[in-house]
Amino acid sequence: MEKTVIAMVAGEASGDLLAGRLLSGLRPQLPDAYIHGIGGASMAQYGFVSDWPMEKLSVRGLFEVLAHYRELKGIQTTLRDRLLAERPSVFIGVDAPDFNLGLEAQLKTAGIPTMHFIGPSIWAWRGARIKKIARAASHMLVIFPFEEAIYREAGIPATYVGHPLAQVIPLEPDQAAARVALNLPVDAKVIAILPGSRMSELKYNAVAFVQAAKLLLQRDSNLTLVAPMAGEAQRRYFMELLTQAGVHDVPLTVIDGKSHLALAAADAVLVASGTASLEVALFKKPMVIAYKMMTASWHVLRHMAYQPWIGLPNILAREFLVPELLQDAATPTALADALWFQLQDEANRERLEHRFTEMHHTLLRDTAAEGARAVLELIDRSPQGR
Repeated sequence: MEKTVIAMVAGEASGDLLAGRLLSGLRPQLPDAYIHGIGGASMAQYGFVSDWPMEKLSVRGLFEVLAHYRELKGIQTTLRDRLLAERPSVFIGVDAPDFNLGLEAQLKTAGIPTMHFIGPSIWAWRGARIKKIARAASHMLVIFPFEEAIYREAGIPATYVGHPLAQVIPLEPDQAAARVALNLPVDAKVIAILPGSRMSELKYNAVAFVQAAKLLLQRDSNLTLVAPMAGEAQRRYFMELLTQAGVHDVPLTVIDGKSHLALAAADAVLVASGTASLEVALFKKPMVIAYKMMTASWHVLRHMAYQPWIGLPNILAREFLVPELLQDAATPTALADALWFQLQDEANRERLEHRFTEMHHTLLRDTAAEGARAVLELIDRSPQGR
């Protein structure tokens, strides 16, 4: 019998983490399968082979993507041709819809089963994409409870698998143990700063975030600041940006990875919008969500939203549980003021802890097992099978 081949693409650190969780359930079922494509370290733990560095796909913003279009298109075309020749048992696109959906559509047309893990935010903006998804995905794995009905009503098979992070992150994080692990003062007020995992996010967010932290230190010089970086390249770029802006002297503990330890250790968090904001909520921490991007991209995207929130905790709650400061509103002073309130107000802290705990329970499923089951059923239904 030929060896089972599974192809996957994850385009950034958060997608790699989610894909790794899926592989943790799938690999024991298919111990000899060859699994390859584009991914990162979390996927590699389960024998995944990345044919290109995942960072090649980590570009965000309309105009930023256009600047890298030729290279991204070249990777997509080369991978497509390889997979059409190889004919894997299934292709699994993990998030990265602008790259994956087009690839999935071509593979599905050629008779290769396709699965998309993490539904694009059609409930937030660009709802017309559901037609493209129908052409691209044989099956959807969705991570929010309200999404399953949206896809099924559109005739797209879908399985709600919970959010993988809800299972990875403990319901009651151990703050003291995290501080010991990171060598942070056990009795200090700790602020975690997460300006993003993509280079483009660091470019627009890093300096304002650190300038805000500097203002907070003027209010309380005993604050401890920690900034986890997605990797060594991100750390270097982050430090370069701070040096260029003249804020490299801010006493900041910069660490490679270990973002979950940093969040567990924190009393409050300044975080770029994205999956990281949901991680903060699952760690039950007060936060300020902020985001800056290229001005041209901002002017286009802000008119395309269907709802008033961009932060995942607020979207799930259907209200502004935590502040969102975007683009021109994300000044260092505004960020510092908002974060100071999150740090100091005990009633707000208790309220958020209660709401975020409820959110955690809603998102908690055995994602690895549920996702693996759906993948195996899709493979078994295909003529190629295993």
